[in-house]
Amino acid sequence: MTTIAPDSDVRRHELADFLRSRRERITPEQVGLPRGRRRRTPGLRREEVAQLSAVGVTWYTWLEQAREIQVSPQVLDALARALLLDASERAHLFALAGSPDPAPHTPCPSVTPSLRAMLDQLGPIPACIQNSRYDILAYNATYGRLLCDLDAVAPEDRNCLWLAFTHADWRASMADVAEVNRTIVAKFRAAMAEHLAEPAWKALLARLEAESAEFRELWARHEVLGLGAKTKYVRNAHVGLLHLEHTNLWLGPAAGPRLVTMVPVDEESRAGLERLAGLAGQAGQEQPAGPGLPGRPVRPEPSALLAPAGV
Repeated sequence: MTTIAPDSDVRRHELADFLRSRRERITPEQVGLPRGRRRRTPGLRREEVAQLSAVGVTWYTWLEQAREIQVSPQVLDALARALLLDASERAHLFALAGSPDPAPHTPCPSVTPSLRAMLDQLGPIPACIQNSRYDILAYNATYGRLLCDLDAVAPEDRNCLWLAFTHADWRASMADVAEVNRTIVAKFRAAMAEHLAEPAWKALLARLEAESAEFRELWARHEVLGLGAKTKYVRNAHVGLLHLEHTNLWLGPAAGPRLVTMVPVDEESRAGLERLAGLAGQAGQEQPAGPGLPGRPVRPEPSALLAPAGV
């Protein structure tokens, strides 16, 4: 005689397996956590997911063990964000939990292949996708050589704030580094108001304060600025001074990720970007082809609890 498990039992085990599979595919660097030297667990640890979701470790462990516990929509929303679920995965999570999604149109935090293709098509205009924590999630070849050699920067360090205060080449590229850094700190403080309790935000702030006296001084001013387009001068090491207009295109609500472009203001700057794009293309051809486009270097994504951004 065959015994059929109750529907609730099947759902709980499917949910447990799904959460485990999503947890194991994410690297610590993608969510702003240090890897550490002794990591045997594939992907994130359970306690790390619990930390990112602001839930108890024991409670999350029980969830992955398919125990009979109640899960609120708010907790499911936090788990979806912590595990970087795209729109389909998010819908599947709520379906398995038998819970209505409180934000069914929440933008997908992933950088899709179509967005990557769009970044490449924008060349020679430098373009990237950032989140509100100023993580650089994806970028085209010209942006990758505009302010420093981003391909040479560790994925967990591809953050505009971190580079602005710690990376010599990035700082040297700014014609007025003091004013640029004052502005970005004020924008970061304004953005952080909605994320004060989130571990990844607090970790970035602590890291910056520990590393840079300049950042500590600017942070103590409590200045805030909103986001907007502006022109700036970039002193590129390969092609010289560029006059660019920094623009933003939101890929969802204002609290979501956005496309950042650096459009040339004059013909000299346009010609300079074309030369830079040519140099970046030559550098890319020298690297082995990855699983993406033939002959193009693979650029890992750092973190992604997505919200707004810019530099």
